[in-house]
Amino acid sequence: MEATEKRLLRSEVPDKLTWDLRDLFQTDEDWEKELKAVQESLSGIVSFKGQLGQDSQKLLNCLNELEALQKRVIRVSTYASLRQSADGTDPVNQGNSSKVAAMLAKVNADLSFISSEILDLPDGTVDTYLKENNDLQKFSKYLLDILETKPYKLSPDTEKALASLGEVLDAPYTVYQFSKSSDMQFDSIQDDNGNVLPMSFALFEDRYELVPDTNLRRKAYDSFVNTLKQYKNTFGANYATEVKKQVALARLRNYESVTHMLLAPQQVSLDMYHNQLDIIQKELAPHMRKFAKLKKEVLGLDTMRFCDLKAPLDPEFNPTTTYEEASETILSALSIMGDEYNEAMKKALTERWVDLADNVGKSTGAFCSSPYGVHPYILITWTDTMRGAFILAHELGHAGHFYMAGRNQDLVNTRPSMYCIEAPSTINELILGEHILSKAEDPRMKRWVILQLLGTYYHNFVTHLLEAEFQRRVYDLAENGTPLTASVFCEQKANVLKDFWGDTVEIDEGASLTWMRQPHYYMGLYPYTYSAGLTVATAAAQMIKDEGQPAVDRWLELLKAGGTLKPLDLIKISGVDMSKPDAIRKAVAYVGSLIDELEKSYN
Repeated sequence: MEATEKRLLRSEVPDKLTWDLRDLFQTDEDWEKELKAVQESLSGIVSFKGQLGQDSQKLLNCLNELEALQKRVIRVSTYASLRQSADGTDPVNQGNSSKVAAMLAKVNADLSFISSEILDLPDGTVDTYLKENNDLQKFSKYLLDILETKPYKLSPDTEKALASLGEVLDAPYTVYQFSKSSDMQFDSIQDDNGNVLPMSFALFEDRYELVPDTNLRRKAYDSFVNTLKQYKNTFGANYATEVKKQVALARLRNYESVTHMLLAPQQVSLDMYHNQLDIIQKELAPHMRKFAKLKKEVLGLDTMRFCDLKAPLDPEFNPTTTYEEASETILSALSIMGDEYNEAMKKALTERWVDLADNVGKSTGAFCSSPYGVHPYILITWTDTMRGAFILAHELGHAGHFYMAGRNQDLVNTRPSMYCIEAPSTINELILGEHILSKAEDPRMKRWVILQLLGTYYHNFVTHLLEAEFQRRVYDLAENGTPLTASVFCEQKANVLKDFWGDTVEIDEGASLTWMRQPHYYMGLYPYTYSAGLTVATAAAQMIKDEGQPAVDRWLELLKAGGTLKPLDLIKISGVDMSKPDAIRKAVAYVGSLIDELEKSYN
């Protein structure tokens, strides 16, 4: 008899598998009231318009009001965003997301005068204010960061106009997310026993791409690719709009290039960016080709297809674990991080900070959202595999970071450069892997852990890094006036993949469509920062292993520092120097050593 697996609707999911949003707002009505109240309270800050040059106290009062408002805006927008992520098909959630987008556009437009007036202050005024008013010190980095943008600021009226268009300028990302979560329909697939299995974006990326059954994996891939193809031109036009927008803004603001503009908020040099892309691609490719050849041989594949790259190497050994067991293992591994950090981890795992259900309309992948003054929220789709423990540990790393930063810094100093965001998450995966390895006696379990660590490096040093290389090429084409179409994107993506994998992997049409799979392209130069974060995490994890407590203390100091320093200086707290390529080379060499260990386990 044919069995069919059915996905739950959000309303059918037990509460214990969902996050508890009442810590943000008790009811939807409370949220609606606050959304309205936030917009009404704008007039209080707008009353400072034209007065920021009067004296340091006026500037301080304005910035204090701004920070208080931002805390409220963050709560309101996080609530709507998390509801939308939990079920993108719900028209109420869609409507509320639109309301928040409109509110953010209004807030940004009405408050754009603040940075404009700070930039219009006579040279040296901000320094004088900081010296004479000690209470202004907490805003010093914020103020100095604004002054650094002075050469690229436009007239106050133009800045206001651009800010008021925020919702329109963010449209490519919104269109992408809506289309992906609400419109895409995938054909069901049949396994070898005739069971009809549902397909969705989330199920492909979280389950089918990782199944050991080559036939089922390839069927799922074909169904997945078939739907992607139907949206290719729409997504292509949408992404082209995003790229053209960024190029136009860079020219409007007189940046040397779009890359200069997108790196500016990260406070990262061009050298740091290009080092990350060039060194990893050049030095990692030989190791990863060796890995692909080994996988093809061990799995007995006719050809190594792109959809086989994530297939488990030891298909018979795929340890399962419940969410509760995984939580215990993670807490045990992270105990080296001390009481305060672990208190946050326990709360996250037991007080419904995590949404782990699979339901129709739920956002794919995993993320951590960290509203200031509340607590972080984590979205994952739990599938009872041990791999999920690594994904959970990763997101808990983000949660621990912002929990520590939020307890030690004011809102204005909480968030570091995007360049530093992925280090606290990936170090947790490395610590978890090391912990399980140290306890494992079974050689297959050891091999499995090495494979999980390779999965982490694959995700950050291959998937996201090659996305970043694709981005680099696309922005170059855009600045040179090349028309951007879906076929251009497919060609560029295929070339990036072929350059990296050589002839070890068959780069088919589906592989060339992988630019359609990630929302990161709509987030500036985000993809390459994954590799930067893991580079830092690799070096810091090695120091923790070698030195113990002193290295842990430095790491906790980095987390607590939040966004008080620029990335280079922030990372130096942990003892890692990212101004030189050494840490990148060491991380790549470490990946090579893992692949060597893996190869030995088969001899």
